[in-house]
Amino acid sequence: MIEKNSKIFVAGHNGLAGSAILRTLSNKGYKNIITRTHEDLDLQIQKDVNDFIAAEKPDAIFLAAAKVGGIHANSTYKADFIYNNLIIQCNVINSAYRNQVKNLLFLGSTCIYPRLAPQPMKEDDLLSGKLEPTNESYAVAKIAGLKLIEAFNIQYKTKYTSVMPTNMYGPFDNFNNENGHVLPVLLRRFHEAKINNFKEVVIWGSGKPKREFLFSDDMADASIFLMEKGFSNGFVNIGTGEEISIIDLAKLISKIVGYKGDIILDKTKPDGSPRKLADITLLKDLGWKPITPLEEGLKKTYAWFLDNPNFKK
Repeated sequence: MIEKNSKIFVAGHNGLAGSAILRTLSNKGYKNIITRTHEDLDLQIQKDVNDFIAAEKPDAIFLAAAKVGGIHANSTYKADFIYNNLIIQCNVINSAYRNQVKNLLFLGSTCIYPRLAPQPMKEDDLLSGKLEPTNESYAVAKIAGLKLIEAFNIQYKTKYTSVMPTNMYGPFDNFNNENGHVLPVLLRRFHEAKINNFKEVVIWGSGKPKREFLFSDDMADASIFLMEKGFSNGFVNIGTGEEISIIDLAKLISKIVGYKGDIILDKTKPDGSPRKLADITLLKDLGWKPITPLEEGLKKTYAWFLDNPNFKK
C-alpha cells in the first residue's frame, strides 16, 4: 500500500491521465513524487528505464505513459500504437520487478473488450469476442499489459494491479482534430465554430453510438484509492456507469461552448463500437464511486481549454 511519504514515480505525467494522477496525488498530500519528461527519459529504451528505476528506487509507479489517439490515429498508425505501447509497458513493468518496486498500477482502457461485448462490460468479458477494428492495435497492447501484470503476480509474487478506465477527458487532453478522441475534438471544433461564426459543425458517423465519459481527476482518484488499499487481485474497470449518444454529447458541448449553429452528421465516416459502457460493480464494492457529473466535467475542461490557448496539440 502507498502512504503519504511513499516515493512515487508517475510515468507519463504530462499527458491527460498522468497529469491528473500527479495533480490528485499532490492534492491528497503526497510530497515525494518524481517525474521525467520524454526528453529526460525515453521509456522505450530498456537500459535507460532500468538504470533510472535502479537509481531512484521508487516505492510505487503509476504507469500512465502511452501512445493514445482517436479513430483516425488508431486506424492510420496501427504499428506505432501496438509497438510503442508494448515496449513502454514491458520496460517499465520488468524494471519495476527487477528493482523490487513494491507497488505498480498500469493504466489500460475499456477498448480491451470485444466490439459486441454484453453491456455493461464486465471484467470477465475480456477475450470473449472480436475487438473493434478501428482500435485493435491499441487494445491488443493494453491486453498484453494487463496479462503481463497478471503473469508477474503469479510467477514472481508481485502485488501489481491494472485499471481499465473508460473514455477519459479533462485538462491536458489531446484537442487535435486529426488525432484526438471524440470529446476533446468536438469541444475544440465547436469552440472554433463559435469564434469564427461558422454556420455548421460536422461530426463523424451517425451520432447513434453511445459512449461513457470519465473525468480524468475521477480516474486518478480511483487509481490512488486502489493503490492505497493495496488491491492486486486482477484488473478493475473505472467508469461512471452512465452513457450518452454522440449526437447528444455534441448538443451538450454546443450548449456549454455557446455555439448556435447547426450540427451535421457525416454518415460516410465510421462509428466505431455501437456501445462501450463499463460495469463498475467491482470498484463500487471496493468502496469507490464516481464524483464528477459529465456536464460539470465538460465545463471544467472547457474552462481549462480557454485558459491554455497554446495547448492544442
